[in-house]
This record gives sequence, structure tokens and C-alpha cells, in this order.
Amino acid sequence: MRPLVLVLTLAWTVLLAFFFANVEIQIEGAAGWAANLPTWRIEHHWLLDIFWGSRPMTGYHAWLFPCMGLFFHFPLIFTGRWNWRAEARVFACIMLFWITEDFLWFVFNPAYGVAHFAPRYIPWHIHWWGPAPSDYWVSLSVSGLLFWLSCRPTPWRR
Repeated sequence: MRPLVLVLTLAWTVLLAFFFANVEIQIEGAAGWAANLPTWRIEHHWLLDIFWGSRPMTGYHAWLFPCMGLFFHFPLIFTGRWNWRAEARVFACIMLFWITEDFLWFVFNPAYGVAHFAPRYIPWHIHWWGPAPSDYWVSLSVSGLLFWLSCRPTPWRR
């Protein structure tokens, strides 16, 4: 049963990312990273270089990211069952969600598509490792580790 729950969790997270990518396409259009939205922006700050991939911080993202974090934590609150494994699974899902959502934004956005998924077309993804932004590789690796930790049997459950 546990492998099925993991597969369903991964599939549901990707499905959520698909829907939200399409919502963001409707909100942002061709102007990614809230470029044309009526929101405040901090373009340059040394903390953005460390924690935000050198991208601007916007009011849109400042509210959106914690909101999604709260949504993903809702099952833990609703069921009243919190533990470190569940928290690892939630953070793994959040990271997988954002990377998938970001990539699907490009895939389904009529202004981009897969053909324009490259650094010269996407100025807000500053650091690339090969065919994808460095954020993707780091987040997918950490997400994979967190999924693995959330699935490991505890010594008393072996």
C-alpha cells in the first residue's frame, strides 16, 4: 500500500502543478516572474543572491509561496497527524510542485513552449546547468532526498 500512496502523492502533486501553471499563465501571460503585475519589487539584494537565485522578490511571490506552503500542510492540520516523516513528505511535495509548475508554465505558455526553454529567452532564471535552471537540479535532488527520508522504515517498524 505504501508504494501506491507514494505514486499517488507524486501524481497528485504534478496534477496540482499542471493546474497552477495554467492559472499563472492566465495571470502573467508572456511576462514571467510577475514582470507586468501591479506589485512591489526588490530587484537587487545580497539575500536574493543566496536564497532566491538572484531573482527579484515581488509582492506577488512573497504572498504566493507561503500560501502554497500552507495549502500543502493542510492535510496534516486536517487530520491532526504531524510527524517528521509527514513534514519531509510535505516539503518534498512543495519542492516538486514548484519545479514542475515552473517548467509547465513554459511548456503550456503560448509565448514560450519547449523551444524557448533556454537562458536567452528567460532572464529571470539566471543560473543554468545544462538544459535547465540550477534551481531545478537542486530542488529535485533535495525533494528526492526528502521523499526517500519520508519512506524509510523506522527501526521500530521494520
